[in-house]
Amino acid sequence: MKIVIPGGSGQVGALLARTFHQEGHEVIELSRNPSSNRPWRVAAWDARTHGPWTAELETADAVINLAGKNVNCRYTPENRRAILESRVDSNRIVGQAIARAVRPPRVWLQAGTATVYAHRYDAPNDEATGILGGSEADAPDMWRFSIDVAKRELEEAGPLSRTRKVVLRSAMTMSPDPGGVFDVLLRLVRFGLGGQSGDGRQFVSWIHEADFVRAIRWLIEQEDISGPVNLAAPNPLPNAEFMRALRESWGIRLGLPATAWMLEIGAIFLRTETELILKSRRVVPGRLLQEGFSFEFPSWPDAARDLCERWRKAAR
Repeated sequence: MKIVIPGGSGQVGALLARTFHQEGHEVIELSRNPSSNRPWRVAAWDARTHGPWTAELETADAVINLAGKNVNCRYTPENRRAILESRVDSNRIVGQAIARAVRPPRVWLQAGTATVYAHRYDAPNDEATGILGGSEADAPDMWRFSIDVAKRELEEAGPLSRTRKVVLRSAMTMSPDPGGVFDVLLRLVRFGLGGQSGDGRQFVSWIHEADFVRAIRWLIEQEDISGPVNLAAPNPLPNAEFMRALRESWGIRLGLPATAWMLEIGAIFLRTETELILKSRRVVPGRLLQEGFSFEFPSWPDAARDLCERWRKAAR
């Protein structure tokens, strides 16, 4: 296949590009800072305007748009503007380029986020019955910003007449790669800080990297699936249980907990927001399961053991 990945320089983009390249597919990454140290081809774009990069979309089998500023930052007015504009602009320009293509891609996979769902403990969010956003009482202003961004992205480019569009509502992708979310969580465990966060009741939605890649490949192949699809393992679990399973997989029994006020202080020093830790993301993959997709790692304890083992091997 010919696969074009706008914004493919991050952890998830590199994971997809590396896997598809190793399988023999033609991979083209669109980057603001193209470099020659990738084994696949990298083309320049600014994620805002048309240019020579649009020719890469011709005859493509799939476009996987992952462009956007990393949300792991403080939500200052400047960062809010950059997060919103980077996602809205790239979504709009990719949609326009696909619509103008002579031989457009067969499918457009647009990265979204499971954060679009409400903060809740009572029931899981699937694509059919999940609550989008929630009320003002359900989420602080800082959390609602992420929801608003996710909604604005979807408004910028609707369905296309010749290209199937799938919106990926992705949970945290767990990979042993350095700098990823699993690497950060495991570092806390290794240093004895891997206890529950806050009251530990908030649900953690996640997906193992192997299932993430398999789901992307599967969605490319399923020509009758369009619209929103939750990319998450079928068994989210409360933060306290999530961290306990990670500690046990690493071989550590205890981990110091962090209260909500401790997390607020830590977030300031780490230049991030507590939403990434405290929001309850109880998201399940309704459409994937209904359409027959099978998970290699449906439960977190099995996934955590695999990831810990691979992290250890890579560190040797």
